[in-house]
Amino acid sequence: MMDKNIIYQPKIKKLKSIDWIFIVGVLCFALAVMLFRPVPILPENKLMVVKGKVIEIYEGGVNDINFKLEGRKEIFYINRGLEGVLRLLELRAQLINKNITIKYPDHWSLLNFNKGIVHISKIEHEGRTIFTEVKL
Repeated sequence: MMDKNIIYQPKIKKLKSIDWIFIVGVLCFALAVMLFRPVPILPENKLMVVKGKVIEIYEGGVNDINFKLEGRKEIFYINRGLEGVLRLLELRAQLINKNITIKYPDHWSLLNFNKGIVHISKIEHEGRTIFTEVKL
């Protein structure tokens, strides 16, 4: 009798093109979800708070109002703030070199992975609300 070594060699199944299309489609969908997640509008008690002196207010993006605070790297913005009742010149006159409180959601997206641009949910100055989109 002869001894034969039997080595199991499984057949490697190659993925069909339809499988590749499905995998790529799922990955593209997941990437799109991570890129275009909307900024949540949260109740005030769930927001992060930062206080600081306004050193610059300017238009950015599409009708956005951008705020720069002294000693902070982030740019804080009100999305499409110039489409409502807020006016750039009035905000500058009222808030430049003044201390304000900014409240914002702790939001991350792939487009803003280092959180250098922060969406403003509420601005307060001297106890008055200047802007809010906070849920009551």
